[in-house]
Amino acid sequence: MNKALKILKWTVLGVVFVIAFGGIVMLLWNWLIPSIFNLREISFWEALGLLLLGKLLFGGFHGKDRSRNGMRWKQHYYNKFSSMTPEERERFKEKMKEKWCYREKKASDTPSDPSTV
Repeated sequence: MNKALKILKWTVLGVVFVIAFGGIVMLLWNWLIPSIFNLREISFWEALGLLLLGKLLFGGFHGKDRSRNGMRWKQHYYNKFSSMTPEERERFKEKMKEKWCYREKKASDTPSDPSTV
């Protein structure tokens, strides 16, 4: 398959994908929103605008690097934790427990007289 045919195929698939999702958003909006919130129905182009707005606000436009960046972050901390001595690891774990984990109140922390509570 030559390059021009591949480009045409992916372009057509992209257009079909956009039309399908725009139609789905329009149908769902027009089915749910007017009866729930008493708002007007929207057109296909408004539905596409909502899709674009949602993508910009909540999804962004990330490339293929998105998953690799997550792996680099994990690899960085794995390497850092692996290079620690067992004593350093225990200190690190204790600091994390103090900061993030629920600690039970000690007997000295609770008032001895229940009427003062």
